[in-house]
Order: sequence, then C-alpha cells, then structure tokens
Amino acid sequence: MSGAGDGSGRRGRAGADRDRADREGSGPRGLERIGDLLPDAARHLGLEDELELAAAMAAWQRIVAERIPAAAGACRIVALSQGVATVEADEPIVAQELRLRTLELVAALRSATRTPVRQVRVALRHV
Repeated sequence: MSGAGDGSGRRGRAGADRDRADREGSGPRGLERIGDLLPDAARHLGLEDELELAAAMAAWQRIVAERIPAAAGACRIVALSQGVATVEADEPIVAQELRLRTLELVAALRSATRTPVRQVRVALRHV
C-alpha cells in the first residue's frame, strides 16, 4: 500500500508538467523572455532598424539623465543611420552642451547599445 509520505502518491498534472520542464532545462512550457525574442521577430518582420532606433532612443534618455541632468527631456535621438545618431535639441544651450560632450556621449551610447555608433550629430529643433 502506498502512503502519502513515501513519494509514490499521485502528484497531479501540474507537478508532472513542472518535472518535465525541469528535466528539459526550460521553464514551464518553454517560456522565454520577450526581450530575447524581439530581435528575431523584428528581423522576421523587417523591423530591425526601428527596433535598433527604439533601443538607442531609450539608452540616450538614460545616458543624458545620468550625465547631463539639465538636458534630460530637452533632447532626443531622431534618426540613426550608418553609425550616426542624429540628436535634436530644444534649446541652443542644450545643443552646445551636447556638442561639447560628444566624445563622452558617443562612448556611452556605443557601450549601451548593440549599434556601432561612431558619431552624434546635434541639430537644433526648429519650431
């Protein structure tokens, strides 16, 4: 006769699924992080450039907030092409500060993204 404590009792389907997932080396039902799936999905849909631009834009906002807090929210990447990030600044003083710190910003952007950024081009926003 099997007892509850001898390991031979029924564990139910959920327990069996967890055991199988553990043996297969993946999470429940082979779950993957969405961030790991996006690059392949973007490539499949022909959206690699847009995904790359979005990643650079997010990285830029973090970098500016950390390194030049006064410019946070007053500048943004508007284009990314062939290693050149085009940044739009709202005010002349922000554009000047970005230009003065271009080498630092390029290095930070290059290390924060997969994109081989080699230049940041700053333009003043025209309203």
